[in-house]
Amino acid sequence: MTKSKDEKFKIILEYIKDLSIETPSATTLLFVRENISKYNLDIDISSLAFKNKFLEVTTKLILQDKSENKNKAFFEIKYAAVISIDENIKDKKEISKIVLCDLQKVVYPKLEVIFLDLIRKSGYPELNIEKKIDFEQLYNDKFN
Repeated sequence: MTKSKDEKFKIILEYIKDLSIETPSATTLLFVRENISKYNLDIDISSLAFKNKFLEVTTKLILQDKSENKNKAFFEIKYAAVISIDENIKDKKEISKIVLCDLQKVVYPKLEVIFLDLIRKSGYPELNIEKKIDFEQLYNDKFN
């Protein structure tokens, strides 16, 4: 069990919920290696409440080429964290900040390492994610 720095939430467990790496052919692999810079990383965060006051938060990363190109690979991971939130926290905005920002600051670095490692071992050894996600900024842009 991982405790957050400010004790607003505790991570009970973390796991890979779903994983998809699709490279249809060797031709696609070679093409994508040369064009991987055109791929975009998208993130989606969702949560599901359990009766026992736990939340399952799923962070989904998708790395894909959104162009009409036929030679494409597809990479997606769903990483789940089950958390408990301090029982004194009732404000929905504060809970949203925990889910979308505070938890992500803890979970995302691990998720990124796992995702990149799997993709690299799937035939794309040069792949890096240059742009880092600023969860604080994303949260503020969405809610302030």
